[in-house]
Amino acid sequence: MSKNIEELRKENELIDLFCTLVQIPSPSGEEEKVSAKIVEILTSAGIEAKEDHFKNVTAKIPATDSDKKPVLLSAHMDVVGDTSPVNIRISEDGRFIETDKTRPLGSDDKVGVSAAMYLALYLKKHPEIKHGGLELVFTRDEEQNMTGIHNVKFDEIESQYVMVLDADKLGQIQISGASYTNGTLTVNALKGGHSGIDIGDKTRLNAVKLIGELIAEIPQGEYKRDEYGTVTSINIGCVIGGGVEPVIQKIAQKGISEPSYIDYVANNCLTNIINTKAMAKYSIRSSEEDNEQQLINDIKTIVEKFNKKYEGLANAEFIAKSKMKAFEKSGDETIQKVCVKACEKIGIKGEVSSFHAGAETHIYAHEKNKHGEVFKPYLLGLADIYNMHSSNEMVDIQTFIKGYEFLKESFLIFNEV
Repeated sequence: MSKNIEELRKENELIDLFCTLVQIPSPSGEEEKVSAKIVEILTSAGIEAKEDHFKNVTAKIPATDSDKKPVLLSAHMDVVGDTSPVNIRISEDGRFIETDKTRPLGSDDKVGVSAAMYLALYLKKHPEIKHGGLELVFTRDEEQNMTGIHNVKFDEIESQYVMVLDADKLGQIQISGASYTNGTLTVNALKGGHSGIDIGDKTRLNAVKLIGELIAEIPQGEYKRDEYGTVTSINIGCVIGGGVEPVIQKIAQKGISEPSYIDYVANNCLTNIINTKAMAKYSIRSSEEDNEQQLINDIKTIVEKFNKKYEGLANAEFIAKSKMKAFEKSGDETIQKVCVKACEKIGIKGEVSSFHAGAETHIYAHEKNKHGEVFKPYLLGLADIYNMHSSNEMVDIQTFIKGYEFLKESFLIFNEV
């Protein structure tokens, strides 16, 4: 028979700390209660901890060896969910901590927060351990707008190496991450007309037909791959054009509710016009800025050829707007090697990879510490988390316990160097 959640909390301090935090609802923008609890726990243990001007939490364990370098652990306090109670339990098979299925658990990222806190508490109890110092940053609003990380006072941080504890599988060592760029493709046909009367006029081109021609030439999917995974990709998000404006206005004005708006718009759009405007939206992601620019240049070359072909009849434009810069692989592999060694030492598989999405690593990678050094961030996984952000979210208990060992061992090995 598996233990109940209270029994597990009594026998494992890390799990107890995690449960304490996840039971405090903290949706983005409403993290005050959990941030106050974090500060309370750390200061009660004699650790310097405080809320900054934006209500992010910072804490510090001073160095016990001034010849060694400090490390920063970073995680976010907000979760996907609301302010409803977080009722937790152990799954029937005894493997997972989950909720009563009424809301998400919040293991993203309270796994990271609690593991970082627990390491700080451990170091406070063991001043004999020689290290260069440990800094903690716990941010607000990562899930929605990343306003927390953008309000961190980077010039007050001593560390250059940053371990962002926010991946979702034990042993993940993610050394780069993709940018996010929004691309807009627009086609304007210079003449419109009636789809019956004017259809034989070769100078009246249809913008929807023309954008289809461009879309067929523009790459879709993976653009570049290396040993760590997808480097650069492009994805078309939507295409819109033609006689849809009256239908969209009708939906907005009358509040029409339909099971499928796509079907509704398609079935009610105007088909008796030769369309003069069409647009397509793209997302471009890349962990290499040069390769991203190469893709954008390729697209612009396709558009230039199109404009020459249809000069005087139609024109197209592609505009790329960066939403988040890439987190590029550092030439300094110190943390990567340390983490791989830590995985080997505790008997888990360390997976060095690139991730094709955004995280707070991306912000750190373009900021400098108090010494004017650009941060060197890594994204680490400390537990196997399943069904993240859903009411079926759950965290594997044993992988989480092992994940803390991974974090602790990485810190100790780093300070052996």
